[in-house]
Amino acid sequence: MLERLGGLRGRPDGTAACACDATVDAGTLRLDAADCPGDGRLADAPACRATAVRALRRADADRVVVRRPGVDSRYDAATAALLLAAGRFAERAAVHDDRLADRAATDPLSAASAAAGRAGPVARIAAETALAAVADAHPGYDGVRTFDGPTLAHARLDPDPPADARLRDTRDTAGATVRVYDADPLPVYHVTPREAAFDADDYATLDAAAARLADGALGGARAATAAVRRVAGRDDPTADLAAVLRKHTRGFGVLDDLFADSRVTDVYATAPADDTPLRVVVDGETMTTNAVLSAAGADALASRLRATSGRPLSAASPTLDATATGVGTRDRVRAAAVTDPVSDGPAFAVRAADSDPWRLTALVANGTVTPAAAGFLSLAVERGAACLLAGPRGAGKTTLLGALCWELPPSTRLVAIEDTPELPLAALRDADRDAQGLRADPGGAFTPADAVRTALRLGDGALAVGEIRGQEAPALFEAMRVGAHDGAVLGTVHGEGAAELRGRVADLGVTPAAFAATDLVVTLAPTPDGRRVTTIEEVAGPDAAAELYTRGPTGLAATGRIDRGQSAAVAALAAPDETYADVRAAIDARADRFREET
Repeated sequence: MLERLGGLRGRPDGTAACACDATVDAGTLRLDAADCPGDGRLADAPACRATAVRALRRADADRVVVRRPGVDSRYDAATAALLLAAGRFAERAAVHDDRLADRAATDPLSAASAAAGRAGPVARIAAETALAAVADAHPGYDGVRTFDGPTLAHARLDPDPPADARLRDTRDTAGATVRVYDADPLPVYHVTPREAAFDADDYATLDAAAARLADGALGGARAATAAVRRVAGRDDPTADLAAVLRKHTRGFGVLDDLFADSRVTDVYATAPADDTPLRVVVDGETMTTNAVLSAAGADALASRLRATSGRPLSAASPTLDATATGVGTRDRVRAAAVTDPVSDGPAFAVRAADSDPWRLTALVANGTVTPAAAGFLSLAVERGAACLLAGPRGAGKTTLLGALCWELPPSTRLVAIEDTPELPLAALRDADRDAQGLRADPGGAFTPADAVRTALRLGDGALAVGEIRGQEAPALFEAMRVGAHDGAVLGTVHGEGAAELRGRVADLGVTPAAFAATDLVVTLAPTPDGRRVTTIEEVAGPDAAAELYTRGPTGLAATGRIDRGQSAAVAALAAPDETYADVRAAIDARADRFREET
């Protein structure tokens, strides 16, 4: 006879017995199936289902994870809910019908159907424990989905394509195969990493090699290879094993797989990260993925970003901006992170930085800005204008700021203030430019306001501020007002247009007179066909601004103010021996150069 509720040690029908070790902790049921002949496979092994249900009679859990040697499988939410409901039903129904309670452990779907067909307390218990409703919505044992991954990995991936989806595209990247499926409500970016083809011995080797790395005895660039060799007992371990070990121990795990695709620009992990599939932006299109970070994975990524930035991410300091290098095939990514108490655990937004610095010519070529507007901005920056680049996140402000830095005269010294390095300072120095970076910490000892004051003492030249958003604003605008720098002053700020920015910086303590020292406000926005400059305005006084270029149905076009001789900004660009017409001619010549170069 079957031992009640899952203690199955050799069934009369010949199906596998269960030797899983079950524990429930922090809302997660974990089955250690290392010695289980049923392998903990809840879709195929009734005895293992019974072990899970028996554990859930004693405690609740909304996640079910099965661990086998070297690999973990997290079951889908529907199966976790079914097992939990079965456990509750079995506990209460046993006094009324112990056979049906036994069946609920091994075959919850059949037990739910039987209970629903009865009258009396058993049917009522099936309704009250939600077994009837959950079973009715469950796709069946053949439809059970798992999210799988090596034990050492910090993410789990659904190996199956989405149901009722149409394959749009397939491509191979460094270490993975990517398939994009059209599905409702979002397309699915489905990643199959190289380790998906590993067998049980490979996973066991990875697990043991990870332990070798963790003990600190191996170091250096080839530590992963050495660890695999020692565990495998041979000198020629497959390169795939070492690459996967390196990815999950010294790299960024699933982020490496995602950012190996050059089309992926953003990856989002939304809290609670261990319950929410990662999302990606692929060529401007948002997609969901088949990957979910584990709770340990979210914590590990947070720790990695803390180490990279040297800044805290904690309840006392729950936000963080950081950069990381060598993620996938990207030289650098920028990560914004939040955690408790401002979010329900760690969450991340990771954006790939461009490997090659953008120049204005490239932005003209891709339609961000027209040759005429680029010619105007180029001359304005070269001749020391104060320019604010406005727009929402993802509009291309920092990209344009980096491109404008190249328009400074080669002899001009640039001091750039950033809390997260994004400007192409190294490339500028490689081109024999004088570019000094200052790393500000909004919550630390060297604040952005301190950085502005320090920059003003580091010599005359140009000043670039990665993002104007707080206490540095009054010092920066006051420096612009009194002419403390003899070169261009450039900065990015969230907002749209001069009128909105005037109010935004006023909230930061900037007076109207100080804001009037701004020469130009350039607004960018993401559009269906890419990131675009939408307006270029000149600030005409404490309370006035005028559009010089604006985007219409045919694109960014001049308003005619410059051609009519009405632009104070153009007049201010004139050298002592130049007329307004001379400046217009210089702008036109520069615009012609951009047309020729693209």
